[in-house]
Amino acid sequence: MVDSAHTHEKSSPATDKLRVSVVYGIMLTAAVGVFLLVQSYGETRGAPPPAEALAAEKAAGTNAQADTLFHVLLALAAVVVTGRVMGKLFGYIGQPPVIGEVVGGIFLGPSLLGWFAPGVSAYLLPASVAPFLAVIAQLGVILYMFLVGVELNAGLLRQRAHATVAISHASIVVPFVLGTLLALGLYPRLSTSDVPFTSFALFLGVAMSITAFPVLARILSDRRMQRTPLGVVALACAATDDVTAWCLLAFVVGVAQAKVGGAIWVIALTLAYVAFNFWVLRPIATRLLARLDDARVSQGIVSIILVLVLLSALVTEFIGVHAIFGAFLFGAVIPHDSAIARAVKRKLEDLVTVLLLPAFFAFTGMQTRIGLVSGVENWLICGIIILVAIAGKFGGTYLAARLTGHAWRESSALGVLMNTRGLMQLIVLGVGLDLRVISPTLFAMMIVMALVTTMGTAPMLQVLVPMSSAEKDIRKEPAEPGEFAKVGCD
Repeated sequence: MVDSAHTHEKSSPATDKLRVSVVYGIMLTAAVGVFLLVQSYGETRGAPPPAEALAAEKAAGTNAQADTLFHVLLALAAVVVTGRVMGKLFGYIGQPPVIGEVVGGIFLGPSLLGWFAPGVSAYLLPASVAPFLAVIAQLGVILYMFLVGVELNAGLLRQRAHATVAISHASIVVPFVLGTLLALGLYPRLSTSDVPFTSFALFLGVAMSITAFPVLARILSDRRMQRTPLGVVALACAATDDVTAWCLLAFVVGVAQAKVGGAIWVIALTLAYVAFNFWVLRPIATRLLARLDDARVSQGIVSIILVLVLLSALVTEFIGVHAIFGAFLFGAVIPHDSAIARAVKRKLEDLVTVLLLPAFFAFTGMQTRIGLVSGVENWLICGIIILVAIAGKFGGTYLAARLTGHAWRESSALGVLMNTRGLMQLIVLGVGLDLRVISPTLFAMMIVMALVTTMGTAPMLQVLVPMSSAEKDIRKEPAEPGEFAKVGCD
């Protein structure tokens, strides 16, 4: 009898589903009914009239925010898609994907898309959205340079510190001198009497001296050379080169604004912060991070690292150099073979290289106006600028590398790599343009020079250091400094 009663009480699955459906329907019906009662009573209650100006301002602000977000998301999508497509296309002709991303940015900007479809270009990147996209782009390059610093083998670098400084400074001094000499011919043609020749010549010399650290790092990364001895020295030279160039820029801006004392202060603070990172922070980080293994690297630790990256970037931005160097310096503080180095690279690399970094290169390309260079004379002048830029960077780097004991092939490879200017030069040129020291036409010519010198890097590097040779040297850390001369240079 018990079994029979128990069997009778058990319900079938169909009955259970029906019961749940009925309860669910009653619940929804009750909720709708309560809302309708609340609505009917609420409609009878009064409220004070709105302030018309406040209501209009609130409505306009809401619409503007929605419109800005829409265009920022649209611009990012266009940048990523165009950059990936152009990167693939340029890969087929032996160029690194970063060049495709830069050209993709130029395609979306006023130089190409803005020329034959200005409405589409303005819709993708209206003037109101540009500042927001610029912030995203800068964040991307800051995080990327942190990852570059994390991969830097400081131990290998210390073996060649004297050569690194010599090569880097030679790659600045020679093009700087040639740039100031070139200013003698360009000043009467591309400047005006209200611009002092001293300021014009100094800006041109600094612009010729720039090596695009992020672009060079990306080219080495694409070729899997960032941890080879050649790649480490090239990165170190580029880092030293750019820090020195930014200090020079601060000095030149001080001259243009009659504030030389401020430039000297920037240089002193920069040297002090570099010393603090390598002599104080790095030994502490080495001891603390040695206790961590891959299993103990938590999200909390990664978040602390990211906060410190941003703080380091803030310090160098406050000093007046650039935020990306603060991020790079802090990355170099972290031992490249530590668990935290592997963790941050695994967590950040794809997001930074796929989304944020292309936004940086593309946004910079969107600001170029190559159409300003028109006429035979202007293009001849542009060609002369390109030749002087190549001769200065390559010649200075090659001679210094040879004098410090490197073989001719590796010296040539370093000369080619240091000629990678990319569009980081736009920051320097933008300062000159804002101060009205250089004209928009000269600005456009220097952009063409940056593109030509950067696009020439990959083919020349492939001739000097074939890809197969570079891949064999990944993670190779020679015991003797002299062994560097044998890497990929036989």
